[in-house]
Amino acid sequence: MAYLVLARKWRPQNFADLIGQEHVSQTLANAIRSGRIHHAFLFTGARGVGKTSAARILAKALNCETGLTDQPCNTCSSCTEITSGQGMDVIEIDGASNTGVDDVRELRENIRYMPSRSRFKIFIIDEVHMLSTNAFNALLKTLEEPPEHAKFIFATTEPHKIPITILSRCQRFDFRKIPLAKVVERLREISTAEELTISDRSLGLIARQGEGSMRDALSTFDQVLAFSGDQVEDEAVQTLLGMVDRRLLLDTVEAILQRDSRRALESAHRVDQLGLALRRFTQDLLEMFRGMVICKVVDEPAELLDMVGDELKELKLLAEDTSLEDLQRIVTLLMKTQLELVNSNAPLLALEMSLVRLATLAPTQDLGKLISHIESLERRLTSAPLPTSRPQAVPKAPAAEPPPPKKPEAPVATTTDSKGWQGLVDMVKQSRPMLGSVLEHGRLLKLEAPILDVGYPKGSFMIGQLQEDDIRHDLEALATEYFGTTIKLKVSMVDAETQDAPKSLVETRQEEETDRMRRLREDAVEHPALKAVQDVFGGRIKKVIPIDKGFV
Repeated sequence: MAYLVLARKWRPQNFADLIGQEHVSQTLANAIRSGRIHHAFLFTGARGVGKTSAARILAKALNCETGLTDQPCNTCSSCTEITSGQGMDVIEIDGASNTGVDDVRELRENIRYMPSRSRFKIFIIDEVHMLSTNAFNALLKTLEEPPEHAKFIFATTEPHKIPITILSRCQRFDFRKIPLAKVVERLREISTAEELTISDRSLGLIARQGEGSMRDALSTFDQVLAFSGDQVEDEAVQTLLGMVDRRLLLDTVEAILQRDSRRALESAHRVDQLGLALRRFTQDLLEMFRGMVICKVVDEPAELLDMVGDELKELKLLAEDTSLEDLQRIVTLLMKTQLELVNSNAPLLALEMSLVRLATLAPTQDLGKLISHIESLERRLTSAPLPTSRPQAVPKAPAAEPPPPKKPEAPVATTTDSKGWQGLVDMVKQSRPMLGSVLEHGRLLKLEAPILDVGYPKGSFMIGQLQEDDIRHDLEALATEYFGTTIKLKVSMVDAETQDAPKSLVETRQEEETDRMRRLREDAVEHPALKAVQDVFGGRIKKVIPIDKGFV
C-alpha cells in the first residue's frame, strides 16, 4: 500500500478537528443547526491553516445522508466521496488553473443542473483571487441570483485581490495562524497514535518550523521521520532543520543581560562552528527579546508568544530583572543588525560587534524616578538658606625686628626691609627665570649686607649650580643692583627635617594652598545644596575645584 503523508492521513474530518479555528467552526455549526446557511462563503488566511479542509467539512455537513448536521457521519457514501475528493455534486476547482472567462461560463452552465443525488451542488474554488477580471464579472451575476440548490465556497490567501463586488456577496471567515502550543498538542496526539518516540522539545522545533501552518508542520514531521525513523533524537531534528538550539539562544540572552561580552562572543563562535545561518540566529534572538517585551507589558503573554513549557517560564524570569527601556533598545539594535547582515562582507564580524555592543549597553534609569528626584532636589534647593561666608582669620603682620646696629661703612639690608627676599626673587625671575626658580626653592638663612646666606638640603643639585663661578657672579650682581649695596652669596647645607629651619618660598606657598583647599572643601561639604544632591542621588565627593579666584 502506498504511503500516505501525515498531512493527508490526519486531515480534519469534522469541525472539532479544525485546530486553532474554533471561531470558524462554531459559527458554521451554529448556522447549520439554525438552518441559516448562506449561499456563498469566503475562507481567507495563510497557507495550511485549514481553509480547504473546512470547505470539505462544510460540504459534508450540507450533503450528509443523515441530514443537515454540524457533525457529518463520515461513513455515508456522500461523506466518503467528499473525503476522497470524488463527490459527484461537490466540484473542486483550482482558481490558478481556471482563470479565464470561458472556465467561469462553463461553471455557470453546470450550475443550472440539479445535483444528481445530493441535497446541494457545491462549488469549491481554491485560490479564487487568481481569476481574471472578466471571470469575476462573469461570476458576479451567478452570485447575485444563485439557484437554491447551489452553494459556493471560495478559498484564498490574498483576499485583497478579490473585487469588492464579489466580497460583498459572501460570508467571510478569516482563518488565523495556529498557535504553537496547539500545533505541538496536535503533533503529540499524532505521534502517540503512530507509536513514535519523540520529545516535546523536538515537537516544539517541528511546530515552530511550520510558522503557524499545520500542514507545513506535518510536512516537516514527515521529513524528520524519513531521516530518523520511529526513534527521533533531539540533535537529529536540530541538525536536519538547521535551527538554532533554544539553549544557545537563552545563553546569549543571559550574556547580554548580564553585560558579559566574552560569553556573548562565545555564543557567536558556537553559531559559526555549528554552521547555522547567522541571519536566522539573529532573527531567533530578536524573537526572544520580543517575547521578553511582551512578558513585561502583557499579563498573559502565552497568548501572543509561540513558546511552550519551561521556555516561557525562563523568559519571564529574565524579563523580571530587566527594564522595558533596555529591552526596547536591544530590539532596535538587533533589527539594525539584521539589515547589516544582508549586505555585509564579514557577517560573523558584524554579528560579533553587535553582540559586544549589546552586552556593553549602559542600563537606563527609570525616567519617572529621575524626574521625581529632580523635583525633590529643586524643592530642597529653593528652601535651603543661602550659605554665609566663614570669617577668615586675618594674618597678623610679623612683629618688626629691631634694626641691627648700623655700620659706618655700608647700609644693612634685612628681611623686614621694603626690598626683601621675596622682592629679590621676583626680580631675578623676570630677568633669569631658571635662576629665580633656584632661589625660590632655597631657604633664607640670613640677609644682612653684605651677606646673603641661602640654604638647601644636603645633596641638592641646586647647591652645585650656585657654586659655579658664573652663576654666583651673576646672582651677586643682581642682588647688589636690587639692594643698592654690595652683596656676597653664601650657600649652606641644611637638614630638611629640622623644624627650626625657615621654609622656602615654594614650601610656604604650598602650605598656604593646602590650607586654602582644606577650608574650601569644608565649606563645600557643609553646603546645604550639595547635601541635598547627595541625599537625592547618593554618591560621594571626589574632588573640589575652586572657581572663585578671590578665595583666601
